[in-house]
Amino acid sequence: MIESVRVSQVLQSAPPTVPAPPTGPAPPSCWQIAVTAALLLWLYFPTLTHLVGQWWNDPNFSHGFFVPLFAAFVIWQERSRLASLSLRPSWSGLLFLGFAMCVLIVGQMGAELFLSRLSLLIALAGLIVLFLGWGVFRALLFPWAFLVLMIPIPAIVFNQITFPLQLLASKVASTTLPWMGVPVLREGNVIILPAMALEVAEACSGIRSLMSLATLAVIYGYLMERKVAVRVLLAVASVPIAVAANSFRIVGTGLLVQYWDPEKAEGFFHEFSGWLIFVVSLVMLYLLHRIVRIFSREEGSQA
Repeated sequence: MIESVRVSQVLQSAPPTVPAPPTGPAPPSCWQIAVTAALLLWLYFPTLTHLVGQWWNDPNFSHGFFVPLFAAFVIWQERSRLASLSLRPSWSGLLFLGFAMCVLIVGQMGAELFLSRLSLLIALAGLIVLFLGWGVFRALLFPWAFLVLMIPIPAIVFNQITFPLQLLASKVASTTLPWMGVPVLREGNVIILPAMALEVAEACSGIRSLMSLATLAVIYGYLMERKVAVRVLLAVASVPIAVAANSFRIVGTGLLVQYWDPEKAEGFFHEFSGWLIFVVSLVMLYLLHRIVRIFSREEGSQA
């Protein structure tokens, strides 16, 4: 009895435990968010204006307008889950911000637009980690990574992709057209027909439909499919689908040149076929998704 009384007295006299101080910065206030947003906008305003101008003037990257809109839609759709997350700001976000500033300086000094634009995404990641924490950044990883598609690829990489696509499309056309009774002589990316010579130019390489279809494949997979593996499959499959569809476009142009009217084939059909082939590519992507779903259902029923 005496020992229990002594133990209770010791417990009562023990000093209260003090919670450990937070290791990260405090959650941001409204004025901190406003000041940071204004500073970021001032710092990247020239980069953003040039980026939007390229979306507007370059048809190869006109899909860039839809990328930030869809990223904002994903964040809005996940707003309930994001609101339930606990905010744990981390000072490690400053490392991302410092790295982003270094990339921006290198991009500005070297006149490399891709690096300057990429630094904006790195800065956004740093701000999220600094003010909201790693948990929120993991929840926003998909819309943040999707923003990469709004940045046009560097010109040197663009040229390394387009020319092989031009050669591939011309090879497919020169191989397919003789099966349909059209004699062909190919010299590089030029297809010589009896009626005239067709040049598979950079605009006909299929790079435009490839990049747009890849972006739409990611959007389609996110909206219509829950399995991550199937989403990745749809995004990867958009590349061969776009290449095959563009090759069919060149073959169709060659057939019209030989059997109909060369002027109309290079005029209205050449412009309209781009939209038509893109729609065909979307249909092929949808059919692929349906086939994958059918096989997955059969495997599930057998299991």
